[in-house]
Order: sequence, then structure tokens, then C-alpha cells
Amino acid sequence: MGANGEQNPSGDPEYKVYRSRRGLFSRFRSPNLSALRDRARGARPGGGKTPKAAPPPGEGEGWSGRRVLKWIAILAGVWVLISIAAFAISAQLQSMKLHDSAKLVLGGNPFLLASPQNILVIGTDARTADTKEPGAETRGRCLNQQAEGAPPSGGCPGFRADTLMVVRAGGGKFRKLSIPRDAFTEVEGIGASKINAAYSLGGARLQVQTVERFLNVDIDHVVIIDFEGFEDLIDAIGGVEVDIDGKVCSEISGGQGGGQGGFSLKLGKGEHTLNGEDALIFARTRKNDCDPSYDDLDRARAQQEVLNGIKGRFLSPFRLPYNFVKGPIIGWTAPQAFVSDMGALTMPQLVLSTVVASTSEDVVCKQDGSACGPGPFGSIEVPESERRRAVNKLLG
Repeated sequence: MGANGEQNPSGDPEYKVYRSRRGLFSRFRSPNLSALRDRARGARPGGGKTPKAAPPPGEGEGWSGRRVLKWIAILAGVWVLISIAAFAISAQLQSMKLHDSAKLVLGGNPFLLASPQNILVIGTDARTADTKEPGAETRGRCLNQQAEGAPPSGGCPGFRADTLMVVRAGGGKFRKLSIPRDAFTEVEGIGASKINAAYSLGGARLQVQTVERFLNVDIDHVVIIDFEGFEDLIDAIGGVEVDIDGKVCSEISGGQGGGQGGFSLKLGKGEHTLNGEDALIFARTRKNDCDPSYDDLDRARAQQEVLNGIKGRFLSPFRLPYNFVKGPIIGWTAPQAFVSDMGALTMPQLVLSTVVASTSEDVVCKQDGSACGPGPFGSIEVPESERRRAVNKLLG
């Protein structure tokens, strides 16, 4: 129809044709008809499909492999944090048991990783409360140096240091120096005596001071080994592996059948996996019935072998699943093996130093004992030159 409502005589609808003005660069482009067809079919101009609407919240979120791995990683991280927290809390509780007199003579700081420090490790000959060995009744009030009835000095009458070892750890270092317990030296309040007698008179405080004078080094921290906790730790990590040069036949306190709660151990040459009790017997052995030449120096090396076995359990990749599963138990049990001034902050640094640093070890009197000679009262005479040699190696 026309504008006035009349029919167009030709029968064709009436319309107007408009022509758009061509752009400046349109003459150089060819028509893109395929893009128009794709748009008409619902496709994007680049070949991709038109995105679908997002599903409502809570729908389409199945347990995909990626999501499962994410939750496994979260739970594993929480498990590791629980293990670390158990270790830190246990270490802090143990540090509170050390007698204050010992803390006063220590010159260390809590930042062990920053620079190496000297740690005196003391293993006493105190026994567990349920043993029948003589003197067991006083263990409870002497081992931790603070229980009711202990002397003001923190000493333990009747008990001596069974193990003396200086560990230099931190700053990427981890070195061990064993001191024969029968080394002859001056002990304040006693005079000339075996070096381990200091513990029976003045506890950890006097033992620290005596070792400092003996080696002419500063002791920064102290660790007192608890035999019962030591056994529990080794059992918690599934035992330790040791490599023995020769046969060991040990009878401690009359042996297992002696009626005094003693212990017996027989080991052949080669590698062995020891549980907590056997590892403790091996570390305590002074007289080897299968080797009459076995002495305190061999004993010191046996103790270092046990410590290396503990370190090996933590570093072995084959033990990683076991250590992970039992992480909180190991974390809580490990600090129970000793009493130390190092608490929640410093003790984890010691463990880290043990793991990441290479280990070297030495014994005062050298490996063959040729640098030392017999002293009074069955002691060992250690020349000044041998002490300097051992200390120089310890300090690197």
C-alpha cells in the first residue's frame, strides 16, 4: 500500500532502499559469509562452541582425581603439623625437668641453625624404676635432676655419667666427639678422679664445668639421656641397624639369669637390626666376653653406631611411609628419651641439623687408643696434645 492506503498498481510491496556508506578500509576486505553462518548455528566466531550456562552451586562437583589429591595433600599436611606440634610440646615439657643449676652454666642461644654450638650428651648409669639392679630405687629422684629429695646441686649420689659425648651441631655442621668415662682429670670438690665422677657430686652442672676444663671448650647446651625413653624411641622408629666389626657377647649386671634384673646380648659380626632393649645393651657394653680387648673406646664407638642407626632410620627413603604414619607417636616419644635445656624452639633445629648436615665422629684417645695410657685407679691418662687434636677436629 502507499502512504495514503492505496494498493500499489504493480502488486509489489512498497519499500525504501538505503545504501550504507562504505568504510575507509572496507574496500580491501572480502565479505565473511562463513562467520555469519556459524553465528546463525550458535557457534562462536573462532570455531569454539557457545559456552553453556554454569550449573547451580553443588551440582557437577564429583570426586575427580584432582580433588581427591587435593584433600589427600591437605590431610597429609595436617598430619605433619600434628607430628611437629607433638615434638615441640614434648621437648618443652622435658626442658622444664632440667635442674636450674645446670642452666646457669650453659652459654648457648636458641638459634642453633645460625651457627654451630657445643652440646654435652650425658648418659647416666641410673636404671628404670622396675629393675632389680642395685641402686634402682634412687633413679626416680636423680635422673631428671629436680625431683623431690635431690641435692641442691642437682647431683645424684651413687650415679656417674655412663656416656660422655660432645656434639657440635648447627650452621650445617654435625660432629661427635666421645670422651672415655674413665678419663683422668681434676673434678671440683673431689680432686683428681675419673671425669664421670663429677655427675655423682654435682649433677649436670658440675659435669658441664668439668668437661669444659678438660677439653678447654665452652658447652652451650646439655642433654641427659633417659634409658627408658631411649628404648621407647628406638622401638617407636622400628629399631636401629648397626654394623659390628666383631662378635659381641655381653652380660650386664649378672646377665639375664643372674637374678638382679641384668641383661644379656650376643651378636655376630655384620649388620643387625636391634630393638630398644638390645640397642641399649650394645651401647652400655664395657666387657665383651667374645673379645677380651674390648674397652671403653670400643664402647664409645658402639654408642656412636647406635646414634648413626637412629639417624639412618629417619633419613632412609624406604622408612618414609612408616615414619609418616607414626609421625605423632615418634614426635611425642623422641624428646622423652632425654632431658635438655633445649625446648620447643631449639630442639627441632637440632633434629634438622642432624638430618641435613654430614656427620663426622671421633673419640678422645684416637680410634686405636694409642695416644693415651693407663692412669691412677684404673683411669685413662689423656695427654694435653691429644685433647687439642680432638677439639681441633670437633671445631673443624
